[in-house]
Amino acid sequence: MATFLISETALERNARLLAEVAAASGAHMLVALKACSTTACLNALRPFAAGCCASGLYEARLAQHHMGGHLAVYSPAYREEELEELLNFAHHIDFNSIPQWQRYRARCLEHPRVRSGELQLGLRINPCYSTGHTALYDPCVPGSRLGIPLEQLEGVDLSGISGLHIHTLCEQGAQELVDTFRAFEKQFAALLASPKIRYLNLGGGHWITKPDYDRAALIALLREIRELYRVEVYLEPGEAWFIHTGVLRTRVLDVFESLGFQHAILDVSASAHMPDVLEMPYRPELFAIKAQGSGVPAVSLPGETYSAAGIPGEKACTYRLGAPTCLAGDVIGDYSFDSPLKVGDELVLDDMTHYTIVKTTHFNGVPHPDIALLCRDGQIKYSRRFNYADFEHRLG
Repeated sequence: MATFLISETALERNARLLAEVAAASGAHMLVALKACSTTACLNALRPFAAGCCASGLYEARLAQHHMGGHLAVYSPAYREEELEELLNFAHHIDFNSIPQWQRYRARCLEHPRVRSGELQLGLRINPCYSTGHTALYDPCVPGSRLGIPLEQLEGVDLSGISGLHIHTLCEQGAQELVDTFRAFEKQFAALLASPKIRYLNLGGGHWITKPDYDRAALIALLREIRELYRVEVYLEPGEAWFIHTGVLRTRVLDVFESLGFQHAILDVSASAHMPDVLEMPYRPELFAIKAQGSGVPAVSLPGETYSAAGIPGEKACTYRLGAPTCLAGDVIGDYSFDSPLKVGDELVLDDMTHYTIVKTTHFNGVPHPDIALLCRDGQIKYSRRFNYADFEHRLG
C-alpha cells in the first residue's frame, strides 16, 4: 500500500528555525492548516508554534482541538452560523470584503469576547502588488476576489477594526516580502499607524526554512514594523513548517511499451494524491530504492539506499510514470533510471507533506495512501490507514 511517510525529526528541524526567527523578531509564527492538517504533524509542532491560522470553521475546530495557542481565522466569506461559532473561540477574525464586514459588524461588536478585547477583528487588504509567477497562486492578479483595495476603504466606518491582513506571496523569499510591504506601506501607512490598529498579519507564502532564505532580512523587517507602527506582527507560513519533511512511497503495478513510450503504472495518482503536479504544474523529485545508489529523499529508512531518478534520457531507462485512473493526463512525469523498472519496485516521491495530503481525494476509487509518522526513535506510527469504508462513506 502506498504511504505518506512524514519525519518527526524533519518537522522539528523546520519548527526550531521558525521559532528562532520568532524569538529574534518578536513576531508570532502560526501554522497554516491549509498546508497540512494531519494531526500527527500538529502534535509535533505544538511546542514551537504560537498557534494556527484557519481558513474556516473546520480548520479552526481542528486547531482548537489539537494545537491550542493563538487562532487567526480568515475566509473569503463567512456563513452566519459559521461566524457565530467562531466568535466563541477564535482570537482574530479577518474579513475579506467591506460588505461582509458591514453585514456582520454589529453582531461582532456586541459579542462579549470582542468587547473584552479577547477577540479582535481585521480586514484583508489587497495592495495590488504582484511578485508571483503563477497566476493561479497570485492573490493580486487583476480581478482578484481576495482582499480590499485602497479605494474601497474610502468613507467606510472602520470602528471596531483593530487588524490588517495582507497575503500576497507563494513560495517566495524575504526580498519579495520587503517589496510587498513597501508597496502596502505606501498606500496604507496612515491606517497602519492609527492607534486603533493593533496587529498586522503578513500572511503566508514565506520560504523561511529554505537554505537560501534571507532570515536576517526578514527579522530586520519584522522588527522595523513592530517598532515603527507599534503593532503585533503575525506570519502564517505553511510550506515553511512542512517543506522537506515527508515522502510518498509508491509501488510499480505494471510496466509496458505503447506508442513509443515505456510506461510504468504506479499505485498512486497525480490527480487524486498530488494534484499540484498537474495544477502548478511541477515535477517532483523521485528516488528508486536500490541495493546501491546515491541521493537521499526527505525521509529515508535504515537499511535502504536510494538512486535519484533523472530527466528523460539522462539514465539508461526512461519511463512515463502514470496513475491507475481513467484520466488520460494523470501522469506524474517522465523519469530515467539506472536499470529497468519491474513490477513491485518501490519508488519514493520526495517532499510530499505540504499542500499534498490536504488535497487528496478518492477519485476513481483508487485506494488512498496511508499516513504515517517516522518518530525520532525510528518507529513508524500510522496515524491513518484508509480502507474501502472510507471511500464508501465519504460521499454518502
